[in-house]
Amino acid sequence: MDNIHETLGIIAGILAISGYIPYIISIFLGKTRPNKATWFIWALVGALLAFSYIAEGDIKAIWLPLGYFLGPLITAILSIWYGYTAWSRLDKACIVIAVLSIIPWLLSKDANLTLIINVLIDATGAIPTIVKSHREPDTEDATAWIIFFIANTIQLFAITVWNIAAIYPIYLFLLAGAIVFFILKDKIKKRIWGTQ
Repeated sequence: MDNIHETLGIIAGILAISGYIPYIISIFLGKTRPNKATWFIWALVGALLAFSYIAEGDIKAIWLPLGYFLGPLITAILSIWYGYTAWSRLDKACIVIAVLSIIPWLLSKDANLTLIINVLIDATGAIPTIVKSHREPDTEDATAWIIFFIANTIQLFAITVWNIAAIYPIYLFLLAGAIVFFILKDKIKKRIWGTQ
């Protein structure tokens, strides 16, 4: 039974990393415009979360957190050239909150508290992209986010120990689900009700 969880964790990690392929292609094609604030926060926090998850979590389910460190790092770098040029007040506020939130992370010796802080910082970074997905769904790649959502769903089944470390995959599942919803809601409406 333990092998099943590890296999699911590996599949989730591979899917998470592969989700960045259509996302990066979409960036180069000019269809996706990544929010700089989100992706720089996610790259930083991705590293912090992966290490916290290793310290407190289920090591057999680490593949998804590692995928969510490498993908955001590449996307953050690309956002310099292909993302929005202006920094909104929301972007700046989220960056400030994320940076301030790192202070208790650095001071904490408690792996559980560190993990919770990391998820909160990551969620702060998600706000600009969630808002953008709601207002401008065409600036995000549906294929990539559907892959991320599937990866996050599989990751839930990879968990062998339901402790505080489960907060991270649960958060990722809810985040990807929300973004997929915002990206697809108008397309689904048009299919159901026809073009209006």
